[in-house]
Amino acid sequence: MKGNKSVLITGASTGIGYYCAKALQSDGYRVIASCRKLTDVSRLQADGLTCIPLDLNDSGSIERAVAQTLELTGGELYALFNNGAYGQPGAVEDLSRDVLREQFETNVFGWLELTNKILPIMIRQGYGRIIQNSSILGFAAMPLRGAYNASKFALEGLTDTLRLELNGTGVHVSLIEPGPILSDFRKNALGALKANIDIEKSRFAEHYQSAIQRLAKPGAAAPFTLGPDAVYKRLKHALESDLPKPRYCVTFPTYLMSILRRLLSTRMMDKVLRRAGR
Repeated sequence: MKGNKSVLITGASTGIGYYCAKALQSDGYRVIASCRKLTDVSRLQADGLTCIPLDLNDSGSIERAVAQTLELTGGELYALFNNGAYGQPGAVEDLSRDVLREQFETNVFGWLELTNKILPIMIRQGYGRIIQNSSILGFAAMPLRGAYNASKFALEGLTDTLRLELNGTGVHVSLIEPGPILSDFRKNALGALKANIDIEKSRFAEHYQSAIQRLAKPGAAAPFTLGPDAVYKRLKHALESDLPKPRYCVTFPTYLMSILRRLLSTRMMDKVLRRAGR
């Protein structure tokens, strides 16, 4: 029964994570949402969700969150939905080592550490689901998004490897590749751009000004943008199918780029991605 299936969700304060936490709870799952900020934890608790603090940049926080989750679930866990991430805009030449490291700490290293602490429980159970919320930028790199591109490419490589290594354990691994979804992602990316990139000294200064306008635009800033419910449909399939897919495309751009990447030469694909990344 779904009520006995517990799901830990990271990055549940807003957007995809919050929507999926509420929807799963409504559909009968036992949801443990998690957020980095204590104010968000309190807000979600007041909203009727079981929510715990979890900072993916902090190993101690990850350790405590896993212990708290298992205490809440009686020592078992059906699924982990890795969702907590952010996008660091910027040309590769404008990225410092520290900025790139920070992007990987949250988007890759934190996910890996959390997953590796959960895996022994699932392997011992003989069942489980690891679901990674990736991106169209996990397989199709676009300009001025180098740090985020790299983090999602790394995530997909680790996830593909993990899927191979978990064969026969009863633990299934899936990637969700959303594309443009209504969330706070652009707002957070705008803050990261202004905080960590020296815009005025960059040869991409003019491009950054265009990026600022796009990131600051309210609502859907890109064609074919969908709501977080579109991600939830794929998440549900990954949770409930006897044979979940290795990858789930969500929006039209993700389907399109996935097809074009297989059909076009690298040079032709570069032209498409340069245009799409404006």
